Amino acid sequence: MNKDNIISSAKRVVVKIGSSLLLDEKGGLDTCFIEELAKDIATLVKKGKEIILVSSGAIGMGKKELGIEMGKKYDTIPSKQALASIGQTRLMNMYYQLFQKYNLSVGQVLLSGADLSRRSSYLNARNTFFTLLKFKIIPIVNENDTVAVEEIKFGDNDTLSALVAGLVNAGLLIIFSDIKGLYTCDPRKNPEARLIKEVERIDKDIEKIASNTSVEGRVGGMQTKIKAAKIATRFGIPVVIGGGNRNFLKEVFAGKDVGTLFLPQKDRLTSRKKWIAYGHLLQGAVIVDEGAKKALVEKGGSLLPAGIVEVRGKFETGDAVSLLGKDNKEFARGIVYYSAQDIKKIKGMKSSFIESKLGYKYYDEVIHRDNLVIL
Repeated sequence: MNKDNIISSAKRVVVKIGSSLLLDEKGGLDTCFIEELAKDIATLVKKGKEIILVSSGAIGMGKKELGIEMGKKYDTIPSKQALASIGQTRLMNMYYQLFQKYNLSVGQVLLSGADLSRRSSYLNARNTFFTLLKFKIIPIVNENDTVAVEEIKFGDNDTLSALVAGLVNAGLLIIFSDIKGLYTCDPRKNPEARLIKEVERIDKDIEKIASNTSVEGRVGGMQTKIKAAKIATRFGIPVVIGGGNRNFLKEVFAGKDVGTLFLPQKDRLTSRKKWIAYGHLLQGAVIVDEGAKKALVEKGGSLLPAGIVEVRGKFETGDAVSLLGKDNKEFARGIVYYSAQDIKKIKGMKSSFIESKLGYKYYDEVIHRDNLVIL
């Protein structure tokens, strides 16, 4: 499927907007950009598209409201939470007024990592999105900064947009930035830098390019955008990263060759495995030997206690953990049948010894293959 078909066939689209587009250096609103954005989204809705908007800018608008200089940092969590609380109401009021001009309503959806880590709240959030879209209401999504702490933060809205795209089974994720896309090198330093039009698979080379071409210098630099694209494409969702002008959204759907397209992966994850891989908060890590890693990656097997060499962290039955090879690199994630304390007792043993060692036995596996995702 070519780029035009990917764009035109996408009915449900997640659009992520960074604060660098909404606000200028002094914290004032870029009214020209915002007006154009609302107009373009209204046009897409009229054509039958379902649009979910992931919008940054709450903390910046909070600073503006209090007369705080944009360059001044407030690094403590309570300060950020207070600014987000003030700014979020201004942000939603702005979107409400803009979309009212086109007879469109908006609904606020604030998410934290904890909301997506529990299967029940994950499904509740999903149903909320579907209901809003059913009534032709545009969901405006942001991280719930007013209550989030470091341990449950997404970290950036690029990652949040990818998780939301997976949550609602979007047909396309657009990360609208103040840069034109992914370049071969830093365009500020090298005039021969070339815009990469299409990426078939995000590998180590692409990640290295991203680390060397981050031109925003903000929380959501190119590295976080590539991370988001990696998550979304694993969900089977194509991603377009780009911008550089206020007409970018319109140009994407007009079939113009703009931005960088990241193609979806064929081995897409099921809804449950999306949640296991990226919705769950990791509570610890299990290090396995090479034989166990090979069985998991190449043969699609389950993790048995015999292949475990080390346990890190404190976790309980039903928690999500990271699986590492002996090189300390993560290669999978899964939900455990046994606690960290019990796995330490049975690591390296055959499954037939579990009951005699622990006094009970749930299963032969520590992590069943149905609860395991290879990254």
